[in-house]
Amino acid sequence: MKCRTVIDKDREEEVVIYVHEKNSLSCEIEELVMGKSLEIFGYKDKNAVKLSPSDVFCFTVEDNKVYAVCEKEKYQIKQRLYLLEELLDKDFVKINQSCIANIRKISKFDASLTGTLMVSFKNGYRDYVSRRQLKFVKERMGLRK
Repeated sequence: MKCRTVIDKDREEEVVIYVHEKNSLSCEIEELVMGKSLEIFGYKDKNAVKLSPSDVFCFTVEDNKVYAVCEKEKYQIKQRLYLLEELLDKDFVKINQSCIANIRKISKFDASLTGTLMVSFKNGYRDYVSRRQLKFVKERMGLRK
């Protein structure tokens, strides 16, 4: 696939994609261009921080509060987890009742002898995949068909 950028200040900005058939890459490009980006505000020490979903490793619930776990910080989020699940794109998957994970930020899965599956994120954060979500998580990660 070829790519080129033409800078012309006199023309309206436009992205044109020529493909033989619609595929996952062309769909991702369309979503990116159409600005289907979600703005999430995280709060820490009375400061509001604008978070990009791509910077979030996971959203988790602790003490009935929703948090966005990022590279080095954890921010409280005002939205409920089920609302975030509806708004987030296909890079996020619910791994248990209290955690939605960014699949691009997962470093590995650890299976135990008891059958549980632990998710390790690139920042060191860890959580378990529930038995109820196991099949769905494996399908989303391409580990099962």
